Parts: sequence; structure tokens; C-alpha cells
Amino acid sequence: MASTEDDGDRLLRDYANGFMVSQVLFAACELGVFDLLAEAPGPLSAAEVAAGLGASARGTELLLEACVALRLLRLDTRGGRALYASTLLSRRHLVSSSPTSQHHMLLYLARTTYLCWGHLAQAVRDGKNQYMKAFGVPSEDVFAAIYRSDAERLLFMRGLQGVWRVHGQHVLAAFDLSPFPVVCDLGGDFFTDPLPEADLYVLARVLHDWSHEKCVQLLARVQQACRPGGALLVIESLLDADGRGPLTTQLYSLNMLVQTEGQERTPGQYRELLAAAGFTDVECRRTGRPYDAVLARK
Repeated sequence: MASTEDDGDRLLRDYANGFMVSQVLFAACELGVFDLLAEAPGPLSAAEVAAGLGASARGTELLLEACVALRLLRLDTRGGRALYASTLLSRRHLVSSSPTSQHHMLLYLARTTYLCWGHLAQAVRDGKNQYMKAFGVPSEDVFAAIYRSDAERLLFMRGLQGVWRVHGQHVLAAFDLSPFPVVCDLGGDFFTDPLPEADLYVLARVLHDWSHEKCVQLLARVQQACRPGGALLVIESLLDADGRGPLTTQLYSLNMLVQTEGQERTPGQYRELLAAAGFTDVECRRTGRPYDAVLARK
């Protein structure tokens, strides 16, 4: 039986090497490994994959073997030859053409989020996002960093759509939304642009980007535009009441530190924000998925 010390060493090693796991996944997506294998008529050798990618034979083999160890790919051995093939996971979520693909979000994480996280210690020191360190963009200009080009903007939006295709149905099932015939999913410059009249407004993964003051400002605008008897659906990852979990949401909150001016919040903190903006009858429901739902009525 392993000792507690052995378990601690293993845990520390897993944590320390976590960035390597992320980079294996990111690199395989960027190179097109999963697309190539999904489109192939059968399993391919490392040399065939390397030729298809225009990559080095040695580097490709090492990457493929790591993907097999991470259960992102399957290894077949035929006649002493190692052949590589897709798994159910890669076909569903890593092939770019799949309806539930996370390919675009993974590329965004690799090109933007990962670089900001390289400056996490500095973010903790100064309490600001790290776009200046990562990209030379002022910390106040968050959207200039996220949307550094039309291509990056499109990548980010496709990434969000991919996440929604996997988790959206669970969020929308959290409440009965049938009493609200006219729905407005808010995006764009909602701090200044006129808001269309609706029975239900949706703020999906928006409030976690902003400070308390800006959240109250935005929510007050929504409350004023909302029809009598209408409501607001907030879609965010909820922290536990004490703020000490779940771990995924805590990591998301650190991500808000390195990338935005906001944070993830507890149900109580969302109730406080919504009450300050004039909303009443606030209900918070967990989905068992990364994103939860909060419904507030006018």
C-alpha cells in the first residue's frame, strides 16, 4: 500500500506537470492530429501522420504516444507496427467538424488564456489582468486583447458556441422558461447601446468579466428595459456558499483575475448584485455542469 508521503509526491508531480498535459492537447489540436485521424480510412502509423501534418517523424511519434497515454487517441498494434486511431472522446470533442467540438475553444485557450496564466503571480501581486505582460495591451482594454484580430475574434466566438452546444441544454432546463415569449440574449456593447424590450434577458458568461460596480450598472439597465413580470437569466459557474469550491469554479475565478476585471461569485453574491439593481425573487440552481443558472424576476 502506498504511503501518504508517496501519495503526496505523486499529487505534487501531477500538479507540476499539468501544464505539459495542456500543451499536448493544444499542440495536437493546432497541428490537426485529431482531424487527420478522423478523416483517415483506418489507423495510421506515426510516419503517415507526420507526412499528413508536414511535421517531423520523431516529434509526431512522441506527441502521438503522449495522446495515447492521455486516452485522447487509441493505439493498435498490427504485425509489430504501432498504428494510431481516434477515440470516442476525440471524435466527439476534438475533431473540428464535430457538432460538439471544443477545438476552437482549445485553440483560444492555447493562444490567449495560457499566455496570461504565465503571469499569474504578477496578477496576484497587482490584482490586474495580464494582457500588458502577455500581449503589450493595456489592462484596461480587455476586449482589444481578446479580439486582437478578426481571426481571434472569430476563434473566440466559435469557442463559446462550442461550449454552449455541450452544456447549453442543461442550463436552459434548469428553469421553466415558457412564460417568457420574447427572449433577448445580450451581447455587444450592452453598457451603452439601447436594449431591446423583452420578457426574458439572458446574460451568459458576462457578469464574471466585470467588477461589482459595472455589474450593478449593467443589471440596472436590464431591469429598466425588462417588461413588467419579465426576468433575467444569468448563466455563470457558481462558487459554493463559502467560496471554497468547486475547484473548477475556483480556477475559473483565477482566470478572471488574469484575463478580466471580474471574478466568479457565490449564489449570495449574485443575489446581492441583482437586488442592488432592483430584481426580486432570485433563484439559483446548479446543473452539475460547468455552468449554472440564476433566474431573477422584475
